[in-house]
Amino acid sequence: MKNLLKITVSSITLSCMMLFSGVNPAYAQKSKPKKYVVIGYFGGYRGLIDTTLVNASKLTHINYAFVDVQHNRAWLTNLKTDSTNFRNLNLLKKKNPDLKIMISIGGWAWSGNFSDAVLSDTSRRAFAASAVDIIRQYDLDGVDIDWEYPAQVGAGNKFRPEDKQNYTLMFRDLREELDRMEKQTGKKLLLTTAVGGFKRFLDLTEMGKAQAYLNYINLMTYDYFQDSLGISVHHTNLYPSKMYQGEDNADKTVAEYVAAGVPAGKLVMGMAFYGRSSLVAENTQNGLGIKTAGKAQGGGYTMLKDSLMNKNGFKYFRDKDAMAPYLYNATTRQFISFDDEWSVKSKAEYVKKKHMGGVMFWEYSSDKKEYLLDAVNKTLK
Repeated sequence: MKNLLKITVSSITLSCMMLFSGVNPAYAQKSKPKKYVVIGYFGGYRGLIDTTLVNASKLTHINYAFVDVQHNRAWLTNLKTDSTNFRNLNLLKKKNPDLKIMISIGGWAWSGNFSDAVLSDTSRRAFAASAVDIIRQYDLDGVDIDWEYPAQVGAGNKFRPEDKQNYTLMFRDLREELDRMEKQTGKKLLLTTAVGGFKRFLDLTEMGKAQAYLNYINLMTYDYFQDSLGISVHHTNLYPSKMYQGEDNADKTVAEYVAAGVPAGKLVMGMAFYGRSSLVAENTQNGLGIKTAGKAQGGGYTMLKDSLMNKNGFKYFRDKDAMAPYLYNATTRQFISFDDEWSVKSKAEYVKKKHMGGVMFWEYSSDKKEYLLDAVNKTLK
């Protein structure tokens, strides 16, 4: 009884001290540092994933790419490989029990049949059920949709004006199916999407409505290579460059999505773990903002850092206005745009400043030494 009395008196004293100091004791107990998501896309379409190389503690979510859309259903095209990958990815939870494994449906090469699959109430419900069936069968944690792109052209995909509303209704039906499974299993399930990092994507969707069904919205703030400009540009810049007149950057994308009604806390900043390259038509000091004369091989960041950064004729540059690095080889006239430790740190700091949900990247195998993942974790933690 004495000990209980001491504990009670101590608790009252602590609460009084907090109140007099202007701190609400209830808030003090609940307030915790924000945990940001770190979502990595893994290219299962390439074959078996070597999960022994994956440090699960550095990730919150793994998005398995990609599940196809066939006959109005979510479809595993490489069943033997996919099932093995799912089993091995789930084993990573032994190292990180909080890790979530998601299926990502679509992608650039597998979005051709989305428009048909979600065209009617019947087809949408069947599609949603098929996606959740995969989650149930392989004990996964949710669905990510990467439709490239609703109501506009992608890699030869079907598209129609009705996609704008059907895109929203697809998420509604998926959420209903996931909720149904949650009630059956007691397991929390997630619904996310990867979206175009440009204004036209917003014009042809209803993201302000769709976001109500989504946990996170992954901004593909990369591939800003802008063929229409015909010049060498940054493909994953945070801000606009003063060295050329470009259309897109991550900061602009975030502002546009917030203006469209998406809460900042659901937005996830995209990072490129690979480089995009072009050949410039004439030689200059740094190759940026110059008329292009064709495309060239970029490559993953581990290769860029270990083999090309200030090596083999390539010189490293930073565009501090755009917060974007690049390489240029004056002999071969090859220009390479990419993210590095400096730029992903800037993006992670931006995420904190704007109270966003976290970061995501494409794609894990491009930086197997985890140079960029380490920089992200250090900044966000």
